[in-house]
Amino acid sequence: MSSKPTVLIVDDEHAITDLHARWLEDSYEVRKAYSGSEALESVDESVDIVLLDRRMPDLSGQEVLKKIRERDIDCRVAMVTAVEPDFDILELGFDTYINKPVSDPEQLHDIVESLETRSTYDEQVQRLLSLASKKATIESKKNSTELGDNEEYDDLKSELSSLRERLADTATDLDDDDLRAEFHGRNTAGSKLVKGTDATNSDG
Repeated sequence: MSSKPTVLIVDDEHAITDLHARWLEDSYEVRKAYSGSEALESVDESVDIVLLDRRMPDLSGQEVLKKIRERDIDCRVAMVTAVEPDFDILELGFDTYINKPVSDPEQLHDIVESLETRSTYDEQVQRLLSLASKKATIESKKNSTELGDNEEYDDLKSELSSLRERLADTATDLDDDDLRAEFHGRNTAGSKLVKGTDATNSDG
């Protein structure tokens, strides 16, 4: 059995899936799926990380993500997509949201390595980083008036604040720049992952 983490790459654009697989295959066990249904056939408890396109013709990334969470598969999920984030992302169970295109192998490795690190944390720390990533993502796309009028965003802030208080004595000791930044009030957890890249180069 390989000791390498397993990464499942899901995108209906074959060229993107194959390119990302080539970038990662030297460091990870890589699986590929070219549709949402293929993804559900490929994902199991041995998968550590999923890079998941959001817009696919058979099953959307949102539907795939819901099924993964319903199966209680303990993996970290990055939505890697050209779909601009809106308030609906606050209800999705991903760990981080990446705007396509992913520009180079180093960026993709940074994404996967950060998610791999998150897998070593307990559920509360994982939840904190997921919420902080969502907060940073939506704040990069919405103005203060839009944010102030959204009840789900207010709920996210409240839960994030509560988690910070509960974890303040332990999380700052972890060797994680995003966690340290979050507890110093800069709200940058997930900032290495959230890329506001122009999505016009891809439609997935």
